[in-house]
Amino acid sequence: MNDEQTEKIKSAIEAADHIPAERKAELLALLANLKPAIAKIAETHPEDAQSIGQSVEASAQIAARENKRPERVERAVRELKESVQKFEASHPDLAAFVNRYSTLLSALGI
Repeated sequence: MNDEQTEKIKSAIEAADHIPAERKAELLALLANLKPAIAKIAETHPEDAQSIGQSVEASAQIAARENKRPERVERAVRELKESVQKFEASHPDLAAFVNRYSTLLSALGI
């Protein structure tokens, strides 16, 4: 996940008035942990790392919308989980962060 993607995600989360401040802080903390986990994947699987970063960005953008369509959110989160599945054994931290991120999005009523 590159710096531009990270900044887009941060901006979207911070601008989302419907997300409570404590949840924004949780999302931003997870984002900070996801970035180095994705960077580890990029060392050996750059295309997969790019795909994961794009999925994180897409799901954050959708979550940040006030008038979101649940089916789009579900699809974005599902795609993110699927992109990380094959790395569960080799990169458990990444899988754990993605699971927490997905759970937090669900807790927001998404």
